[in-house]
Amino acid sequence: MTRIIDTLAEISGHYDAVFCDLWGCVHDGLRAFPAAVEALRAFKAEGGTVVLVTNAPRPRASVARQLDRLGVPADCWDVIATSGDSARAAMFEGVIGTRVWHIGEPHDAPFFEPLELLSDPVEIEKVDLAEAEGIVCTGPFDPHADPSVMRPQFLLAKTKGLKLLCANPDIVVDRGESREWCAGALAELYTEMGGESLYFGKPHPPIYDLARRRLEQIGRRVADDRILAIGDGIRTDVLGGMGENIDTLFITGGLAREETGTVDQPDPARLARFLTDAELEPTYSIGMLR
Repeated sequence: MTRIIDTLAEISGHYDAVFCDLWGCVHDGLRAFPAAVEALRAFKAEGGTVVLVTNAPRPRASVARQLDRLGVPADCWDVIATSGDSARAAMFEGVIGTRVWHIGEPHDAPFFEPLELLSDPVEIEKVDLAEAEGIVCTGPFDPHADPSVMRPQFLLAKTKGLKLLCANPDIVVDRGESREWCAGALAELYTEMGGESLYFGKPHPPIYDLARRRLEQIGRRVADDRILAIGDGIRTDVLGGMGENIDTLFITGGLAREETGTVDQPDPARLARFLTDAELEPTYSIGMLR
């Protein structure tokens, strides 16, 4: 049974590093959560290392700039591992070909910038669907439109045998009080239609491998039993952490706030039903990161 805690400080002494989700945990897409910022600062003050592990479909430098705009200070984290970087590495290795059809918004342009991790990247050309060898999905063209609007294009893509590289496995996010569709919803639809989708963010292993490499880059080598995964996505953060055999802290006041009856803290009975239905058991649960 998951243990409901009041603060990160209750358990922080058991861990040397956290893999912390961003959206829904540290900010809401519009502004930072002050209590979460202070909790991460306190963890660092005790000697802990904070790796921000996000399914954002962008390079880590772009995410760092966004955090600054949202009021998340650089002194509450150490390094960033993004789904975008993990997926970009695969794209520049040619896993879906060199001519790609991009599904996403203009602000996702940094996804196609050169990646320093690779010594001999392939040259990527963005083309129309009819000419494409593969698909890169960083998100919907319209995050408020139902994913089913893509069925006609996906039918053609499936017929052509194109693979879809999903740069963000999240299904939805909440921007303030508004819920938006993410790339994961489109990849899920494409798979349901018989296409092949490739994933690199949470809950899939590549982003955790990248997070560990980021730790090593700053001189930290942390055993798995000293890492805590924090997040509000039961099918991304919690499932991914459990798959990596690391402890998890489920933020119930994010995507699952209604299902878990979270106000300040989750309703224990509703949380238990939610986790039973999900067939997942996070190590700890808390209303919001603090």
